[in-house]
Amino acid sequence: MDDKYAAIRLQNQLCFPLYACSKEIVRRYKPYLDELDLTYTQYIAMMVLWEKKEVTVKELGEALYLDSGTLTPLLKKLESKGYLTRARMESDERNLRVTLTKEGEAVQEKALGIPEKMNCCVKLDSEDAKELYRILYKILNCMS
Repeated sequence: MDDKYAAIRLQNQLCFPLYACSKEIVRRYKPYLDELDLTYTQYIAMMVLWEKKEVTVKELGEALYLDSGTLTPLLKKLESKGYLTRARMESDERNLRVTLTKEGEAVQEKALGIPEKMNCCVKLDSEDAKELYRILYKILNCMS
């Protein structure tokens, strides 16, 4: 029998397990990030800064799939902690440059063990993890 409501059943939604997994993973990050006084969103912003040292707000937003309305309060909070500085670019004052500070670099050392701790929470072998990563980025790239 054809069920006209099948498409709107929770069990048939790809978005739901993605949402639930994301929420659960962020919840499991929380105790480790609490030790660093960071939220998950602050942590991923710091990850970009640890790698690049300096980015524009636009570049950071593109890397994290976040808009400036979300980034502005996040960056203000990280700046108040002394982890970064924000300054208008001389070449174009519409662009805001975000630069990692020495204090922000020091947090990177404290964060080194987090990925290993998270690997213990997410029990995927390396091949499954690589495949999941590939598929998730394929979805993200289709949407941007």
